[in-house]
Parts: sequence; C-alpha cells; structure tokens
Amino acid sequence: MRVERLQLTSYRTYAQLDVSFPTGPQVIVGANATGKTNLLESVLVLGTGRSHRASVDGELISWGADFARLEALADGNTVDVVVARTPTGGGRKRVQVNGVARRPQALAAALPVVLFAPEDMLLIVGSPGLRRVAIDTLVAQTVPASAATMSNYARAVTQRNNLLRSVRDGMADPAELRYWDGVVIEDGAQIVDWRRATLASMARPLADAHGEIAPGEETLELRYLTNSPPAESESTRDALRRRLAETAEKEQWNGATLVGPHRDDLAFASGDRDLAGFASRGQQRTAILAFKLAALDLLTAAHGRPPLLLLDDVFSELDPQRRAHLVRRIGDLPQAFVTTTTTDDLDPALVAAATVWEVTPGHLERAVLPGRAR
Repeated sequence: MRVERLQLTSYRTYAQLDVSFPTGPQVIVGANATGKTNLLESVLVLGTGRSHRASVDGELISWGADFARLEALADGNTVDVVVARTPTGGGRKRVQVNGVARRPQALAAALPVVLFAPEDMLLIVGSPGLRRVAIDTLVAQTVPASAATMSNYARAVTQRNNLLRSVRDGMADPAELRYWDGVVIEDGAQIVDWRRATLASMARPLADAHGEIAPGEETLELRYLTNSPPAESESTRDALRRRLAETAEKEQWNGATLVGPHRDDLAFASGDRDLAGFASRGQQRTAILAFKLAALDLLTAAHGRPPLLLLDDVFSELDPQRRAHLVRRIGDLPQAFVTTTTTDDLDPALVAAATVWEVTPGHLERAVLPGRAR
C-alpha cells in the first residue's frame, strides 16, 4: 500500500497542502509542534475514519474554518473525508471512496494503515482502555461490520448506565433494563468473539516477530482477560447473560454497567507472567514493537497487500538492535512514513533509502541532504 498523493484543506496546521509521494520510506523531519504528527494523523484518519489523539472530530478543523477536507490517492483508489464543524464544536464526517459515499469502516479496505506512536509505549503498563483500543482497531480493520456493532454497543452502555442511575434514584422500573440488557448481551458477545478471533490470528505472527527481535526470551503471548469468563460448555453470550444477572444489584447501586467488553482487558505475557508486572522498559519496547509488526502481518493477510506503516517519532525510543530490525521491515514495504526531529535518530541506511521531507508550520517540502540532489 502506498499514498501517491495527499491533499489537505483547513486541516489542523495545514491551510492547503497538495503533495505527491514516491515509493519507499518517507522521512518527515521537523521541530516539535511544526505539524509532523498532524501529517501522519491525516493519513490515519483517511485509513480508519478516526484520530488517535482528537477527542472530537471538530479538533481536526483549522482554527476559524468551517470544515476540513482530506483526500488521498492510494493504490489507484481515491479516499475523501470531509469534517464539518457543528454548532457544539464537534464535527460531522462525510466519507467517500472513489466518489461513492461510504461508511467510515469502508476506509480500512481502501487504505489499511498501522500506526506506531510514542503513546504506544504505554500499551503494556498503561490503562486497559489503551489495550482495548489497540485490539478494537485491528478488529475494525479486518471485520468491516464490527465498527457499527461497537458503536451500537457503546450507545447501549451509555443508555443503560443512565437508566441504572434512574432505577437507583427510584425514578425508573428495573424491568426497563431488559431491552438494554439484550443489546449488551448480543453485541457484547459478538465483540468479545471478534477480539478473541483476532488475537488467535495474531498469535503466530506475534511469537515470530518477538522471536526475531529477542531470540533469547520466552515466547510472547496476548491473553484476553474478561470479566465474564464462560463456564464449561457455556457460550460467550450465555456467560454475559449470567454475569449481568449476578451483578444486577451491584450495578443498580453503582449506577453503571460493570460487565461486558468495555471492562475487559488484554495481557502481554511471557511464560506464565504478565509483562506489566516484571518487564524492563527494554522488554516492554520489544513486546510493543512485536505487536505492531504482527499487526502488519495480520493486515497483509486480511487485505492481500501490506498496509501503510506510520511511525511517529518512535526511533528515539528504541535501541540500535530494535531500530535495525524495524528498518529491515520498512525495507520490505511499498511505502512507510517516519517522523523525526533529526535524521541523527535514524539508521543511516534508512535515511539513504528514503525520500526526506522538511516540515514547517503549514508547509512540507523536499529536503536537500548533503551529497544528495533534490
């Protein structure tokens, strides 16, 4: 996968940008707060329909503008996302693929991407929400129908929580919970099953990638930790139904839905131990890098071609051995985007093979390195 042309209008720091990218690594160099991450974020939005750092879509629109437009030509497909500002400060999205209106989940097939950002360094020891987002992003990129189900489930949990508080305050009948219970059970079970299937598909690529980077360490695994573990011969759906019944009184007291995939977690494990409890920072970085490389392999198998790899200022976090391994994987891809404040943080072989760009606020231009022609 490669982006041949990227056009941005009123997108964050870019009032207007129209740039064509060749094949191979694209190194984006610039000082902090100049727009490097904004550029990678725009490609992520075009590939997934969502940002990894905006709480609402309205944040993507340049200050004073009414809308932002993002358009890319990627492997012959035209992907177009327009975000219009709403009166409340949020954003309303319109998505088109090859001129046809589509749902955001259709973007994954047109422009599959994998992002590796500094925030991912907290993936193992950070909050469970980070790990849920990581696995759900992969589910959405491999199961087109999953995004709608996840959105419906999130709305159902919000409505159910509101109703639980009303029940607690004596303003609603507990019987009204039955409808929302059904949604939580049906959609929740489907989400859990999708997550488990994705983890099963990643098991071998994850173990292989980790074994290449750290051949002396035990096999790396990802384990699903659920608050509704099925009993023997019990389905995921039946387990959720049982746990909702068991926690009904506690949920009404707390005014919150206490079981379901929104409360589940993942564990990075080596041997019988959870890495969050014992791994050094170096071991954590190895495991996270292996996870990203396994995601590359998973999406390659799902879409029949390698996804676009986006690396946002992560080389400075990796030691020379891990950098060299990542450089080798980049070399096997049709295209990859790498941001950095200085090329000194990058492997010289990567810089030599890359097209280097210099970013300043609102602008992106080809850089001229010593000994290289523009």
